[in-house]
Amino acid sequence: MVESLQSIAKMIDHSLLHPQLTDRDLIAGCTLAHRHAVASVCIKPYAVAMAREILIGSEVRVGTVIGFPHGSNRIDIKIRESEQTLADGAEELDLVVNIGKVLSQDWTYVSEEIKVINNLVIAREGIVKVIFENDFLTDRRYKLKLCEICSTLAVAFVKTSTGFGFVKQANGAYDYLGATDDDLVLMREHCIPSIQIKAAGKVRTLDDILRVRELGATRVGATATESILKEARERGFV
Repeated sequence: MVESLQSIAKMIDHSLLHPQLTDRDLIAGCTLAHRHAVASVCIKPYAVAMAREILIGSEVRVGTVIGFPHGSNRIDIKIRESEQTLADGAEELDLVVNIGKVLSQDWTYVSEEIKVINNLVIAREGIVKVIFENDFLTDRRYKLKLCEICSTLAVAFVKTSTGFGFVKQANGAYDYLGATDDDLVLMREHCIPSIQIKAAGKVRTLDDILRVRELGATRVGATATESILKEARERGFV
């Protein structure tokens, strides 16, 4: 079976979130996304308006992040950030849960935060992707509860990771696992069918995308978009 290059491109949210990316880098990233007709860019909040201008007339949606990367802002601040990014032209908002509240098992707080922002974004014809940051949730019960909350609220997407959830390893170095097979299976099995899954964190090759797609992911967060699509063309995707 010959795969479609477009089907792979339309799984990619081209990630433009690294702190060291300059305005020139962000412009180049939006231009790359436009050229390859990926699903969206996920860009730093301050650059949403710029991305919207670059991508006018394209199929590429403008996305950004809320409460990034650790979800620790107050709910009213996350609401204000959401309102501003929507006003600037964002269509897809990747919302980081309040990780401390998840680990505190304050489910009322967690649910209310997701609910109010999801309702706000839906009213503006956008979608929310709720980032669990699974590297910080060593007890799977936290992930299961987030799946339950997101299913009750019928969010558009749940997402594995920010790509910046670094955890101290046994050797003293900081690293993260990102989108693991186990987490993707759990999220697919325990979220309602209408919720889509976004795999983010260490999705760097075509084989990575094909693997997470088999596990139920319909979007991926990727910085290696150019090389992934180059590999797809070389392997006969048309």
